[in-house]
Amino acid sequence: MGVVMIKCPGTGHAIPTGMKADRERFRRSPVFFARTFCLICQANHEWFAREAWVHEPEEKWRMHEAAFVLQPA
Repeated sequence: MGVVMIKCPGTGHAIPTGMKADRERFRRSPVFFARTFCLICQANHEWFAREAWVHEPEEKWRMHEAAFVLQPA
């Protein structure tokens, strides 16, 4: 499970949308439109799901990589 992120159109920084989702399930979801308040710009940004991505914590990735490497071939 990760956080759905978008790119701030004003600064180019990644910002969280406040939504949580599974990466694959989010990728398969129907296209939708949403608004997110940006703490950087202090403004609402409108976005479509196709412009967003799911960010998962690095610790989870390291755990998956370690599990992949340690499994017998």
